[in-house]
Amino acid sequence: MRRFRRLRSNESIRSLVRETRVDKKDLIYPIFVAEGENIKKPVESMPNVYQYSLDRLDEILAEISESSIAGILIFGIPKHKDELASGAYDENGITQQAIRYIKVKYPSMLIIADVCLCEYTSHGHCGVVCGHKILNDETLPLLSRMAVSLAKAGADIIAPSDMMDGRVSAIRNALDENGFADTPILSYSAKFASAYYSPFRDAAESAPEFGDRKSYQMDYANGKEALREIEDDIEEGADMVMVKPALAYLDVVKVARERFDLPLVVYNVSGEYAMVKAAAEKGWIDEKKVVSENLIAMKRAGADIIITYHALDAAKWIDEFYK
Repeated sequence: MRRFRRLRSNESIRSLVRETRVDKKDLIYPIFVAEGENIKKPVESMPNVYQYSLDRLDEILAEISESSIAGILIFGIPKHKDELASGAYDENGITQQAIRYIKVKYPSMLIIADVCLCEYTSHGHCGVVCGHKILNDETLPLLSRMAVSLAKAGADIIAPSDMMDGRVSAIRNALDENGFADTPILSYSAKFASAYYSPFRDAAESAPEFGDRKSYQMDYANGKEALREIEDDIEEGADMVMVKPALAYLDVVKVARERFDLPLVVYNVSGEYAMVKAAAEKGWIDEKKVVSENLIAMKRAGADIIITYHALDAAKWIDEFYK
């Protein structure tokens, strides 16, 4: 008989041989900045998540700064939307203003800037539209303009999430040509067309006006294709790659970790967060323990960095995760 339980007999021994840990510096917290004044608008489908206007942004920034997590992923919500997402690459757009503000107030805070048109288009899709078709190549220049404008504002990392083919190469060239050769790209490489995104569309006010995003986001049945997407993004110049969502795609994360040696990010998305919060509010689960188990699973599968709406809570609980 092999006595596996010898190494489980008390917490000191369990801690000594523990294989996987989550650190505060592994966590990124998404924030939503809305154009306007005196806004702290709750996202009904995401408890404890809010849209903040610039004049109230310090309320969440102070908490993030004190938490010692790695940084933030920023999304902007403009008042004006149009077919060409002009607010996305406006030098005085809401996201650009917010980045400049954060860099003045919290200069050491790491800012990852999401690059996608969906929050800025009147139709809610992630690219230029003709009829009901989302145009790939015509979208690339707009994504590139957005990336450059966010880098100029002070973003530390550019993160394209649109899933247009060739966008990493287009953005890399644009950044290099505009003096941002040192700005890294975190590509949403394997981003699946997922039902887990529904609460995010409330938060970002980005639901598509027609159809869905299945012609550009990945079929959730395809794991091998995800690896081709990741490989292609790396060849185009991505410095980090992402699998999104996280929990339902840990098989993809595991294989990506084995095959590629770039930093690997997962996005613990809004639906995953909302289900945990809803069940916890009902008293059906222990929220702290479930969050711990979920985050550990992502790390165990091979993720280096976790983007999660649980980040601020997890930072408070992290010392208790392993007990």
